Amino acid sequence: MNFNKKKCLSAFIICTCLLGIAHAQGDKKPIIPDFLKAVQGNMRVSAIQYEGTKALNKFEFGNNSLTTDSAQWLLNLTAKQANPGVLDITADITLKEGHAAATALEVSFDFNSWSRKNYVMVPASMYNGNRYPAIGNGYNPPYTRDMYYNPKVPLTISNNPRLSAEPNKASLVQLQTGNAATPAMCFFSPSLKKGFILLTTQQTRLGNSGLTIAENAKQDSCSFRISAPAVRRLAPGFGDFHESGDKARDWKPGDRVKITMRVYVFDACNIPDLLRKFILVRKDVTGTNHPRNVLPMSELLAVSSAICSGNFIHVPAGSYYKPENNDDFQLGWVSGMMNTYPMLALNNSKERDRVAEEIDFVVNKLQGKSGFFYGGIEANGRILFEKMHPDFPEGQAMVRKNSDALLWLMKHLLLLKAQGFGNVIKPEWESAAKKLAEAFTNTWKKYGEFGQYIVPETGRIAVFNSTAGAIAPAGLAIAANYFNHPEWLKIAREAANYYYQRDVVNQGLTGGDCGDISMDANSESAFGFLESLMALYNATGDKSWLKKAEVEAALCSTWVLSYDPVFPPGSQIAKLNSHMAGAVWASIQNKHSAPGICEASGDYLFKLYRATGNKLYADLIREIQHAHAEAVNMPGHYTTNNLIGSSMERIQPSDAEGKGSVGNFINTRNSWTETNGMLMAIELPGIYLQTDKGKLLVFDHVDASILKKDKKATTLLVSNTTRYDANVAIFAESSTQAQKPLPYTAFLNWPKVMVKAGQKLQLQITAGNKILAVKTLN
Repeated sequence: MNFNKKKCLSAFIICTCLLGIAHAQGDKKPIIPDFLKAVQGNMRVSAIQYEGTKALNKFEFGNNSLTTDSAQWLLNLTAKQANPGVLDITADITLKEGHAAATALEVSFDFNSWSRKNYVMVPASMYNGNRYPAIGNGYNPPYTRDMYYNPKVPLTISNNPRLSAEPNKASLVQLQTGNAATPAMCFFSPSLKKGFILLTTQQTRLGNSGLTIAENAKQDSCSFRISAPAVRRLAPGFGDFHESGDKARDWKPGDRVKITMRVYVFDACNIPDLLRKFILVRKDVTGTNHPRNVLPMSELLAVSSAICSGNFIHVPAGSYYKPENNDDFQLGWVSGMMNTYPMLALNNSKERDRVAEEIDFVVNKLQGKSGFFYGGIEANGRILFEKMHPDFPEGQAMVRKNSDALLWLMKHLLLLKAQGFGNVIKPEWESAAKKLAEAFTNTWKKYGEFGQYIVPETGRIAVFNSTAGAIAPAGLAIAANYFNHPEWLKIAREAANYYYQRDVVNQGLTGGDCGDISMDANSESAFGFLESLMALYNATGDKSWLKKAEVEAALCSTWVLSYDPVFPPGSQIAKLNSHMAGAVWASIQNKHSAPGICEASGDYLFKLYRATGNKLYADLIREIQHAHAEAVNMPGHYTTNNLIGSSMERIQPSDAEGKGSVGNFINTRNSWTETNGMLMAIELPGIYLQTDKGKLLVFDHVDASILKKDKKATTLLVSNTTRYDANVAIFAESSTQAQKPLPYTAFLNWPKVMVKAGQKLQLQITAGNKILAVKTLN
């Protein structure tokens, strides 16, 4: 396209007229400028000509057309305000005459009274604008010397797309919709007390759309831009950038593109208000999801536990279930002394004895003098240190791994007692748990935080900051109750309140609890902190924790694919027709989603639903479970090309690993994804029913409906359309019973009903969760 400079200037002068052509039906008053006035914004539509990925010319539409030396464009801009604070906008653009080479179309929302203090969020890609110091140029960069033993170390991230942490520097963030868990760009303005959410679709007919955020050097003006197609100079990778390979399109007469958007402008006092709004609207443009029933929970548990059982080894270091594909052991994080829990839940003597052997090994080989544990050990018995720097030789360990260790050690003790095997618990196990709880307590008292890396021999914090201790309050709360030690509950409360205020309320993120990232915002810490908030509600009955948990659940939702992405036709996911809404993104560094939460069942989302009645939380964990099942390697549904029942940590909507990686799995397996699948199969009910309210939720891969209800029981119709038999756990209770926190081992009391592949049946169940009768219908 050859642009005429005089015409370009003319179009720029009248570009504000564009805003005046969009009217509500039957209303002569232009609504876009009025709608955006509350956030001091305006909107433009432009055509951009490229040479490769370099923008050469930008030409803005005036009114409903654009004329250049080589082309004439038509714009049909419509806007409809269905509800207060919600505006649906469609930019329907057609090339009427001529030709336009290497051109993309762009809708820009410009904010001219901007502040660097605004909170900016792109789901799974940017939190607080990623406006933090960055280090390295690749995956898991080493820490600089000044980051060690420095209580004032700033939150520091890897080399990710970001707004400038320094004043007086311009920023340009170029993403595409595949980089986001929801195709959205959002901000909260503390000065205006307003929130802004811009939603769009993943694709137009030109493919994935671009999501761009541009901030000027004064940092008092910012634009949120949607383009069709995405044309980025650089694509973000795992802590680095590479040439995007994006291409603008060549246009001929009659070619057309439609960019669909929904905009929300609303009152917001703080970041939590924005998060609460987001979870409500995240699916409003992409629509309702349709998870497929492909793999019943009982079958998933059977095949995955068979893999885990086959990976129990005896090596010089000790005896344990392998948490990785080699013979070395990592505690926590990627499944060490976590994959033991579902094996213990199988309730057979062989696996129970093995679990006991592993706990023996952990408490005898890995606990340091301070009470904290080392994070790993080689099969030959050499202790593994983490995030070391040559100037500081003291062996370090992840706070996250220690948080996991306390939580899961306590859960094992609770499960053994609930199963009637309290006699199996050794005094050394309880002593180790006490020492670890006390180590967290001492650290909190000394430093007022848990830090990111600690020294197990001395208890010193080696690296401060981050939310690496997100799960620690959960372990402390359980330990306080188990050992009748009120001080630990007090510390749990203080720590949870601290992290909630510092990280969630003030920064709109949690992060830094993975061993392969810096202090980057990530999903694991978000879900882990939700575990802690619900643990505190469970321990205290104080509903203020539920309020915090609802905000945290909203933050968690920003990390979860809210729709079923369109994957390349030749990719593995596309060929399987998998529905991947519910895949969980890793971190702003590791730009991929994965099957399930690392590492948990997410039963706290179900518990939050029980306590609040908000179905959004139940829907979220149901979609997470079903997306996980789509990634499991099964006959006729091959994903990992590895063991039957295996899964791996890739559901890749982004091109962070190259365009060829989009929609393709990795031919390996990860114990942590298999473990969280087993945990979901155990800790989530297959069918949940509130008998008096008639509320019915199905988490398993069956269909269920209420046929009738009387004073005695509720009759359900259950059908199984999968190729596998389903042994479905049923949990029925009254709405009054649902107000009581659910014990960690409640799943032991859920009755099960076998529904054969292809079978339909009726069952009667009471409010006391007793199955009275089962009748097969085919």
